[in-house]
Amino acid sequence: MDEEIGRSRFRDERLGKRFRLVLERLWSCIGQSIPMAFQDWCNTKAAYRFLSNPKVTEQDILGGHFEATRSRFAVTPGQVLVLQDTTEFSYKRERPELIGSTHKVASRKDREGRTPMHTVCGILMHSSLAVTTQGVPLGLAAVKFWTRKKFKGCDALKRKINPTRVPIEEKESYRWLENLRQSTALFGQPQRCIHVGDRESDIYELFCLAQELQTNFLVRTCVDRLAGDGGHTIADEMDEVRVKGVHRITVRDQNGKAQHAILELRYRRITVLPPIGKQRRYPALELTVIHALERGVPTGSKRIEWKLITNLPVASRKQAVEKLDWYALRWKIEVFHKILKSGCKAEDSQLRTADRLANLISVFCVVSWRIFWLTMVHRAAPDQPVEIALTSPEIQRLDQLVKDTAKSLNAKPLTRYIIKLAQLGGYMARANDPPPGNIVIWRGLRRLIDIQLGFELAKNCG
Repeated sequence: MDEEIGRSRFRDERLGKRFRLVLERLWSCIGQSIPMAFQDWCNTKAAYRFLSNPKVTEQDILGGHFEATRSRFAVTPGQVLVLQDTTEFSYKRERPELIGSTHKVASRKDREGRTPMHTVCGILMHSSLAVTTQGVPLGLAAVKFWTRKKFKGCDALKRKINPTRVPIEEKESYRWLENLRQSTALFGQPQRCIHVGDRESDIYELFCLAQELQTNFLVRTCVDRLAGDGGHTIADEMDEVRVKGVHRITVRDQNGKAQHAILELRYRRITVLPPIGKQRRYPALELTVIHALERGVPTGSKRIEWKLITNLPVASRKQAVEKLDWYALRWKIEVFHKILKSGCKAEDSQLRTADRLANLISVFCVVSWRIFWLTMVHRAAPDQPVEIALTSPEIQRLDQLVKDTAKSLNAKPLTRYIIKLAQLGGYMARANDPPPGNIVIWRGLRRLIDIQLGFELAKNCG
């Protein structure tokens, strides 16, 4: 955490000191409320004042973390995936207008059989998470917070004209381009970045921006775009491509049972055209389209079908499989968001305004990244020293508290102590158990911190 804190730059030095205290307390009390983390009214009030200070923004709070992410990126060899996704934080408030809204949902039917719509109070966060191709999270590269009320004008505009003619700058989806630009500028090595997004990121302006910045993207498509001379679409052209290889994968059903599936792979370099209403503004692009379709019809589950588009070349089955593996890692950002909500309890906060909540969630982002990193680093780099993850007192407490099992004894030192930490959180560490996940890691961390605090108190009391 020292690296994230030390690189932060606030307008006032006192704000930097307060940020350090807030981050350290919330890290030591993962998932607890602010009063529970600070214990006394003086420090609790100071934390509230920090989060509500107009001189403090989410960019100030995460600035040090962004710089630390850049440092980790610089020492990481090879390609790095920049995963983009959006998540919602919902709240119940007496005055929801102070926060804003995310979407509308249907309520229960009234006596007359009508289904009224209910506006959900909350904020949205769009984040870019840098991970290695082995799945180790290096940290956040960009974050945006907003509420839907800012884009009501755009919705009204779409009712009058074709949505494809609405400038991207006026759309909510512009956040995809902003994050791509910010993260590319942060790292300074655009060719090493592969920006990965789901169907929502299938935006032609994003493809053009990636080409302008000389960086790479890998997106799951939802639009059948015009291709070639404009007389046909991508789907028409891909129908002519023969199967160029197969890829065997392991998937799990709803009960967690492992099953095997065989994907048929097709890929082709295609000239992709912009939407008709934007052909004067944007050029045609040479892009690679990859289709992966499960062979046969599975029982009890959906047929796997991925349609990806990228500006990276694909000339062999091996390269196509590599892109599929990279896109599969997009799930990592979903896990990061889960830690924010389930581990840090970001939706349990009682703060009353959107700005304060955005600042608090930004602090939680650093905590969540650290938990996620602890979960993944020993899987990709088990030969690293234990001290990169745990302090010497924490290592001593784990040796005293947790007995080694056959699983931990046969593991590398870093993996051994991560397993011990997870055992404090309820991990069984049986021979056939998968590696510990985020839930047992954050439970174990909370217990270890409490135990270490008790040990220090007892030692000081003689």
